Parts: sequence; structure tokens; C-alpha cells
Amino acid sequence: MMRFAPAAIALSLVLATVSSTGIGQPVRYAVNPASQLLVDEGAKVQAAGKLDDANSLYEAALAVDPGNRAAYIALAQVASAQNLPGKAIRYYREALRLDPNDIAALAGQGEAMIQRGAVEKARRNLVRIEALCTSTCTEAGRLLAAIDKAAAKPVLSAEAVASTPTVTEQP
Repeated sequence: MMRFAPAAIALSLVLATVSSTGIGQPVRYAVNPASQLLVDEGAKVQAAGKLDDANSLYEAALAVDPGNRAAYIALAQVASAQNLPGKAIRYYREALRLDPNDIAALAGQGEAMIQRGAVEKARRNLVRIEALCTSTCTEAGRLLAAIDKAAAKPVLSAEAVASTPTVTEQP
């Protein structure tokens, strides 16, 4: 038993080193061409204003290839256009799961968060985008403009004042 200990330790160190190199790295592989065709067709239909039909094509693209990040982003854009920011955020989250550094997904998610009222979370996305961009990013400018527009929105009196109950003493 003792004579196998050094070999077992060396083997375990090698396996630990090799297996940990892939942790945290997004899985990247080629998108299925049939799935990409469905996304392209969905974009044409979406441009024509047929959001439900485009949504169906994007979902079909994901059925063909669940790793098609462009399909998730397109579904999120359709959800935003339909005023469904929660659904859009979820689709953007799936796209970011596939590639955490996707600037378009970060910007879109930030805009959906603003649509939902989560301006501070959108600011966090802006910071991530600015850290990822090596040069000027149109996405950062677009998200910054959306944040500024949301910050300039007048606050309603019901939003500004937190109601606190008053306690009166009964004799």
C-alpha cells in the first residue's frame, strides 16, 4: 500500500490540474446550420412585425440547437418588444450562461432591467460592459442613455414616500 502512495498522489495532482482548467470557461461549439437558418428566418419575420411567428421560429431554432446564443437573444428582443421584461431578462440570462462576456446580451439585459424598474442592476451591467470593451462600444452608450432616461423620469408621490403607520395611544 505504501509503495503506491506517491504514484497515487502524483496521479491525483495531474487529474486535478487537468480537470480544473476548463472550469469557468464557456462551452463554445459551432451552431447547428439548421438552427441558424431558423434564426435568420425569424429575424426576417420579426422585421416584418410578426412577433409571434418570429418567437415560434426562434423557439424551433433552440429545439434544434439549445446552444444557439443568437436564438436566446432574439427571443429576449421579442419579449422586450411585447413588454415582457421578466421573460426578456430570463432569455438574456440563458445567453449569458452560454457566454458570460456577450456584450449584446449584457446591454439587452440591462435595458430589460430598466424596463422592469431595476436601474441599479442595469448599472452593474453597464460596468461589466465598460470593463469588457477595449474601445468605444455602442452598447455601452445605448445602455447609458437608457439609464439616464430612466433616472430623469419623474418620481410619483406614491413611489417617493414610504408609508409608515402611526401609533396612537389609547387611554
